[in-house]
Amino acid sequence: MLAEANSNRPSRRYHMKLSTISSALGTRIENGSPETEITGIAGIEAAGPGQLTFLSNSKYSSAARSSQAEAVIVAEDMPPLQTAMLRSKNPYFDFARALELFYRPPDYAPGIHPTAVIDPSAKIGAGAHVGPYVVIDEHVEIGRGAVLLAHVVIYRGVKAGDNFLAHSHAVVREFCRLGNNVILQNGVIVGGDGYGFAKDSHGRWHKIVQSGPAIIEDDVEIQANSCIDRASVGETRISRGTKIDNLVQVGHGSKVGQETLLCAQVGLAGSTRVGNNVILAGQVGVAGHCKIGDGVIATAQSGIPNDVAAKAVVSGYPAIDNKLWLRCAAVFNRLPEIAKRLRDK
Repeated sequence: MLAEANSNRPSRRYHMKLSTISSALGTRIENGSPETEITGIAGIEAAGPGQLTFLSNSKYSSAARSSQAEAVIVAEDMPPLQTAMLRSKNPYFDFARALELFYRPPDYAPGIHPTAVIDPSAKIGAGAHVGPYVVIDEHVEIGRGAVLLAHVVIYRGVKAGDNFLAHSHAVVREFCRLGNNVILQNGVIVGGDGYGFAKDSHGRWHKIVQSGPAIIEDDVEIQANSCIDRASVGETRISRGTKIDNLVQVGHGSKVGQETLLCAQVGLAGSTRVGNNVILAGQVGVAGHCKIGDGVIATAQSGIPNDVAAKAVVSGYPAIDNKLWLRCAAVFNRLPEIAKRLRDK
């Protein structure tokens, strides 16, 4: 039975000396007292007395100069501010680390809730937390330190590695495989049926069995209500370290490379190939069977109907080179004026 303990409450620290924070981050204090008390973290425009903020984008420099923050994490080459500064090689990353000093997510005590339904053939590693109404089907294997929160459903034959974290209402379908340190946020579905249908001789759509599993490699996080479809044949694969935002659709048989970012509402049609270190910004759509090379950046709402070469930056629909698209957009805004001039000639 699950232990009733304060470990389920978030851990917060409300006061910390600037020198303690600087030491933890490996930064250098400039223009401030090491004894300054920091009581929290906030964004550059909202931060007030006692709070720490950060500056990683030069367009917010004026906001930093007028900020009421007690201290600001800044780059090594940032011109001096009147407020205290923590000089950093990577301000955004160090801001993320500073947040961890003040807030930690809840810890979940090991144990199995009495309402959980676990097939006797399932194998669950040491230290697992299995919450209310979790369902774990036959022949499932889950590694050490798993946390399965309320109403998570794990279908038969699933294999997951160590430190698997599934938030409430996440679902992993039959025979899918997950690596170590995988995080599924609320409502994620891994291995739902791919969108596959074939017309019969009478013109009716016949469902194609989706036999191939979805494979999620180590250190992947999939955020709320995203869907990774299973394949009709072969597999769908999300490679190591990739982070997938809310409401993303990965079509059946697709492969996403390592350390790639799929931002909110990205859609990949079936059999898409996305390389390593790619960034697809919000609402980017990719047609089926396209290949996106390593290091590509597609700006928000781009539509990609064809292959994209490695390291390209593309925009618009159909997606073209970002700089060319910017010039085209500037001309588009002038079309009424240009048309009028042509009519007047």
